[in-house]
Amino acid sequence: MKEKLKKGKITMIIIVGLVCFVLILVMSMQFKVVKQTDITSIENMREAELREELANWKEKYDEVDSKYNETIEKLNEYKETEKSNEETEKVIDNELEQVNMLLGKTDVQGKGIEIFLRDTEDEEVPKINADDLLVIVNALKLAGAEAISINDQRIINMTDIVNVDTYIKVNGNRILSPYTIKAIGNQIYLESELIGNGGYVDTLRKSGHSIEIQKKDNVEILKYNGEIKTKYIE
Repeated sequence: MKEKLKKGKITMIIIVGLVCFVLILVMSMQFKVVKQTDITSIENMREAELREELANWKEKYDEVDSKYNETIEKLNEYKETEKSNEETEKVIDNELEQVNMLLGKTDVQGKGIEIFLRDTEDEEVPKINADDLLVIVNALKLAGAEAISINDQRIINMTDIVNVDTYIKVNGNRILSPYTIKAIGNQIYLESELIGNGGYVDTLRKSGHSIEIQKKDNVEILKYNGEIKTKYIE
């Protein structure tokens, strides 16, 4: 899209240049004719011939003046078009930025919370697994989280959080305890969704897991570095 806008600007510049060149050429030809006119012969012309000649010059002047005004109008039109293209380009850039942000393709920061989980050494307490992380992520989404990550792995719509042998994979990357879950959004909503009545963090705590939640004014979440693929969209 940006390349099309640039090509359009180049085309407008070339057209304006050609129009200006033609205008200058026409005017220079008129000045040359005037310069080469024999003043003595004009004085000897009959009155009728002078009137006719004057009428011809007026017609030529009107023609040049008309071309001049037409050129000015075109220049103004090109300026307005260029301005419009610049505004359109800014709108497109803003839209692309918003789309990339929603897709998780840009680093973001803002108010939110950070959740710290770690496996205990107590063998009777089950280790944190992919299902635990998935429940927390879904709870944060329900609370209106605008961006989420686990151990700096950005969570997007197609993120997979799965158990593989004795460890967890997020976006196909292996992560280990301790786990840091970051979420940007309304801090009160995010926290209450996790620790309110029936909140999953309380459930994990009762099971013996160590979990800490911190509110922060500047939570930084890195962009998604993987390739976004679709299986069924054509």
